[in-house]
Amino acid sequence: MRSSALYRATATAGFACAVLLVINVLRRGGLLPETTLTHAIAPFGALTGLLAITGLYLLIRGTAGPLGLIGYLLNAAGLAGAYAIEYALHYVFPLLGTTAVNGLLAGGTGQAFLVTSVVLLAGVLTFSAAALRAGTLPALAVVLYAVGMIPGALRNMVPVPVYLIGLVVAAVGIAWMSARLWSAQEEPALLPTGRRMTA
Repeated sequence: MRSSALYRATATAGFACAVLLVINVLRRGGLLPETTLTHAIAPFGALTGLLAITGLYLLIRGTAGPLGLIGYLLNAAGLAGAYAIEYALHYVFPLLGTTAVNGLLAGGTGQAFLVTSVVLLAGVLTFSAAALRAGTLPALAVVLYAVGMIPGALRNMVPVPVYLIGLVVAAVGIAWMSARLWSAQEEPALLPTGRRMTA
């Protein structure tokens, strides 16, 4: 069924997101070298996360209610903004001088980064609350995602070790929820149409 293919595609994006987050942590922690490749793939953790959250929302939307929709929209907007930030950090800022970068961060660009962080944090918490209420996803996986993404969203306001640990915790939660999403086609009662498959 097409819904099963969609679940598996977005689950694959979730697995990729988890891997990319761990790679970013290892790079920032000095356990992986700073190379062109590790910098080039860094922004795609947020992009694959956006795809994964979309699949997860489609899975729970039948029981998540308006809170789920609000949480998804905020979470998706925050992840889209995070992708834009990571893209700028890895593809644009290295081409600029330190003075130019500091000037951008002190002005509208820095304010936009802050707004993105607030939107992402609000989206993560709202989506996670809706997912817990829906009861379709593993509760501990949802909690890990929420707890890990709090410092993940507040990257410039928490110590680097806390930020990095948060990303690892979030990666575990995302991978776990994605595993549940991958198997969703085996449980027809959870399909968005609400219909059961017949033999």
